[in-house]
Amino acid sequence: MSRWTNIIEDLLSRVTDIGNTILVNSNTDSETLSLSEKCKALLSNVGEATGLARSRDILEDYKNLDKAEQLAFFQQIYADCGVNEDLLRKSVSEWLKHPSKVEARYIHSISEPRSQELIRRLNLAYGGTAALVKMREDLLQHTKTDPSLVALDKDFQHLFTSWFNNGFLRLERISWSTPASILEKIIAYEAVHEIQGWDELRLRVAAHDRRLYAFFHPSLSDEPLIFVEVALTDDMPDNISSILSGDRETLDPHLASTAVFYSISNCQTGLRGISFGNFLIKQVVEELKRELPNLKRFVTMSPVPGLRRWIDSKPALEPTMQKLVDELTPLHNKPDKVFIEENQRLLYKLAAHYLLEAKHKNGGPFDPVSKFHLGNGARLEQINLWADESKRGFAGSWGIMVNYEYDLNSIEINHEHFLREGTISTSPTVKRLYTNS
Repeated sequence: MSRWTNIIEDLLSRVTDIGNTILVNSNTDSETLSLSEKCKALLSNVGEATGLARSRDILEDYKNLDKAEQLAFFQQIYADCGVNEDLLRKSVSEWLKHPSKVEARYIHSISEPRSQELIRRLNLAYGGTAALVKMREDLLQHTKTDPSLVALDKDFQHLFTSWFNNGFLRLERISWSTPASILEKIIAYEAVHEIQGWDELRLRVAAHDRRLYAFFHPSLSDEPLIFVEVALTDDMPDNISSILSGDRETLDPHLASTAVFYSISNCQTGLRGISFGNFLIKQVVEELKRELPNLKRFVTMSPVPGLRRWIDSKPALEPTMQKLVDELTPLHNKPDKVFIEENQRLLYKLAAHYLLEAKHKNGGPFDPVSKFHLGNGARLEQINLWADESKRGFAGSWGIMVNYEYDLNSIEINHEHFLREGTISTSPTVKRLYTNS
């Protein structure tokens, strides 16, 4: 944390304390006010000091709510802090009679739900951003109980998209000298390949041929938002054990030809839906190119987490593949390498069919990892059987993993074609696997 950050936080704390004193002396905020009433008071507040004090008071009160009280609070905010529909209706009517750019802008401003202004004001409190991220994490759970709260969640998401845009993010390389408090969070937040303690973490951040980069935000200085783990290798890998093995030979990074992104973990549930990964990978590529100009390829070693779920949805398949699926399904989580080897051709074709053809109702790829990398402009480069022998890997995709390649000369073209036409950039190898009968 920088010296200036400490000064600003100390100043905010002092101003908040002054505001709290004003509120107490004026007797305007009694203990009888409910949390939603305090929110209304905050929205009508004009003084900066008292506004900061109210914001802190609300966030502190919120921490003490149980699940049922949280739900009631969110429902009340949704009910009380919507759009002023009467004013909006009147303004639209006036604009239709006498259209003007000024009136159009005014309509835009009054069509914003008051809940967004409430969130902005709460964010002014010391520690407000972190508290709001946690609040949204709670809200996401409650949207399952009350779907109408999705609209309130959209307010959080709209504001977070601005507050956490790429211009505010700071890329840091995580090393063995990084503060232990952050290293502990890396262990806890790893979502793809679990880190079994400090020795395993050391292999991932301290080895000469390994890198780990994370995005941080000034308002969450000790909390990584997302991180990516990178292996420096002399070729594109076809299995994850060669990367995670503790007794592999370390490669001189200046002799490496390939950077392998083998794990990307989002750390903050309250920031779900806020896109960091595309910026992260592209910035890390630039960072690695500066440090190691010898690197020629940038690829992933990616899971295929949606394959088994897609099969369980019983998609229409040609008879040969349906027969294979019928034989695979009873295996559940019990790996059978012999069966995998005997059915290589069909498994390759099944995986290729899934990655190229399986779609959500919205038309996008069914597989979330595939959607992420293809949307970033990567190419579907290689399908690997028996690539992840872990229980989790077999449960998700019978151990199948995929390499996506970030070809720096075609990333933007691939990205544009994918967004506009849904075109999936695919290597000749994968195309052959798909078309072979």
